[in-house]
Amino acid sequence: MKAQWFNSVDQIGEAKWQEAIGETRYPFAQFAFHQALEQSKSIGDGTGWYPEYLLVMDDDDSPLAIAPTYLKTHSQGEFVFDWSWADAYQRYGMRYFPKRIWAIPFSPVTGLRIFSHLDPKGDDVQFSHLYPALAELMTQANQEREFSSWHLLFTKPEHAALFAPNKDLLHRISCQFHWFNRDYKDMEDYLSHFSSRKRKTARKERDKVAKEGITLTRTLGNDLTSAEIDFFYLCYQSTYAKRGQQGYLTREFFGQLAENMGDQILLVQAFRDEEAIAASWCFFDDHSLYGRYWGCMEEVDCLHFEACYYQGIEFCLEKGLQHFDPGTQGEHKIARGFEPVFSHSIHYIAHEGFRDAIGNFCEEEAQAVREYHRDTHALLPFKQEA
Repeated sequence: MKAQWFNSVDQIGEAKWQEAIGETRYPFAQFAFHQALEQSKSIGDGTGWYPEYLLVMDDDDSPLAIAPTYLKTHSQGEFVFDWSWADAYQRYGMRYFPKRIWAIPFSPVTGLRIFSHLDPKGDDVQFSHLYPALAELMTQANQEREFSSWHLLFTKPEHAALFAPNKDLLHRISCQFHWFNRDYKDMEDYLSHFSSRKRKTARKERDKVAKEGITLTRTLGNDLTSAEIDFFYLCYQSTYAKRGQQGYLTREFFGQLAENMGDQILLVQAFRDEEAIAASWCFFDDHSLYGRYWGCMEEVDCLHFEACYYQGIEFCLEKGLQHFDPGTQGEHKIARGFEPVFSHSIHYIAHEGFRDAIGNFCEEEAQAVREYHRDTHALLPFKQEA
């Protein structure tokens, strides 16, 4: 087995990429997703994101797997925050950037970080041991170029556990809120599992939106018009504009996705009197829905909950999806039935002194995260079992 670095998906080629990932349905493993990032200039020159894909091959050069990594000159768009680490390096006159992240750009979604036809769902224990092997290659590549660190973000918990024997690697946890399908028949059945008070609150939220004369639609990417993508992109940018920022992704990125992987995209749109006022963009595969981008042109009470959560849950129930990852943060998800889950990241810090200090930080942080996970779990809306 051997490995080679590439700094563009086109250097690997779609045929070889597809041969490597095989039947993998994870949206963020698809060639079209990464090609859209590059061709739309959402990553690359001037963005602080420089791709370096690691292609693993058999001895006969047949593709086995791909690991997506990026050289970063900042820490934006990652959602595992290490700004304080970078500041500490700077205070000591040391260089933190560039660093390497092993992740999906702009996407705090837990999932595969090695895409392979040998393990399309990421649950083959024997194959999963490739993670520590590739970590050694990451470390070696970093040492050759004197990079400060590499960071594996939002990896699956069972994959994070594989790194435990290597004491030079730091394990960090955080908390997100995900929805799980417990064999609910439909939305009414789902809400029937809420306590009476919480069920009334959820129904009242949905009624508020309806009484405002707002209707919602769900459209697959294959059926989106250019005008609908334009409107969504306006909503997407408006979310960042409210914080005095600009969205990371370009209009071309979303257009390419709709054209090339539209069967894995869902757009929820909200209308008042046939005029679109809000939109939410999601990805999905055979198992999960991934809520990613939202924006609105008119503020309406509870519309965010409806467009980003309730509509997504209904879609999961209709399609038989088992899991809904709506994105990072947000305690407001709890009341809608999203359960606290741990997310995991692995960090290699080259400098031994900083590694020890950051390791102590991660341990202290983990204790607080576990307490937070326990406390938020008690706030879920479901009926208490007798």
